[in-house]
This record gives sequence, C-alpha cells and structure tokens, in this order.
Amino acid sequence: MKKILNILLIVLINLIFIDIVGAETYNNYSPATVSCGDGLLTSIPNAVPKVVSIAYTIIQIAIPVILVVMGTLDLFKGITAQKEDEMKKGQQMFVKRLIAAALIFFVFVIVKVVVSFVADGSSVAIMECAECFINNNCD
Repeated sequence: MKKILNILLIVLINLIFIDIVGAETYNNYSPATVSCGDGLLTSIPNAVPKVVSIAYTIIQIAIPVILVVMGTLDLFKGITAQKEDEMKKGQQMFVKRLIAAALIFFVFVIVKVVVSFVADGSSVAIMECAECFINNNCD
C-alpha cells in the first residue's frame, strides 16, 4: 500500500511540474500573478492556486476511496475470520473509516459553514481566497 501511495505521489508531482515548467519554458512565458479576496493576498504566482487546487481535488477524491476500500477489506477480514470479536472489530473499523472518508470529502463545506458563522463582513474576502485556492477560480 505504501509503494502505491509513493508511486501516486511521484506521478502527481511530475504531472504538476511538467505542466508548470512546460508553461514557463515555452514562448518566453513570464509567470503571471493573481490576487484574491479584494487584495487580501496579492501577487500570488498563478501556479500556486493551480497546484493547491489539484492537490485538494486529489485529496478530496483519493483519500475517501482509499479509506472505503481499506474499510471494506477490514470488514471482509472480520467476516472471513468467523469470530464474533473479529466481525465486530471489522464492522467498527469500517464505520470509522466511512465517517472519516465523509469528513474528508466534505471538509471544504464544513470549513465554509464555520467561517460564515464565526467571521463578520471580512469573511467574503476570505471565502474568495479559499475559492481561488480550492477551485483555481481566481480573478
């Protein structure tokens, strides 16, 4: 499992840097900058929100899938062991991993709700920056 994660990480890093380096080396490209949140953050290199967005999307999709698969394997091990204790442990682990997968998948929604409750009028700028980094939707 660790080897698979290492390979996926290497492929992800290569894809990100091939895109960034390729864009900067061809046509004498000078790195563009963006700002977000009404000047909250200025002069951010264009590649930073793109990399963060790609990483967030991968985390939002891959981690829950991995957790569900691992939970299913735990549940399967518990069922095949034919022992009551092992079945219970497998079921508990499966439920815990499902909850963790759901939390990871919905982390941005949870953060957005918490920020909207806690912050005042400045939360609009903060959420614009978050949208910039999460969805690569910058001005």
